[in-house]
Amino acid sequence: MSETVKPVDQMSFEQAMAELEQVVGQLERGDVPLEQSIKLYERGAALKARCEEKLKEAEEKVELIRAQEGRAVGTTPAEGL
Repeated sequence: MSETVKPVDQMSFEQAMAELEQVVGQLERGDVPLEQSIKLYERGAALKARCEEKLKEAEEKVELIRAQEGRAVGTTPAEGL
């Protein structure tokens, strides 16, 4: 990981995803000591949660936009109407 570690709760989706990919790569290589692996795993779990949070926020925004357009979310217009 980098020298200056940005708090996960301040990361954008893209930043969290990029760092998560790095963490996963390091863990997959298996060339880090056990204690560092544990710290990486913890960081990875926090990054994953951040990505999920940002995706949920995006989904909620899309649903709000769709609702404002007068379309019920999760439905399709009936044929012939």
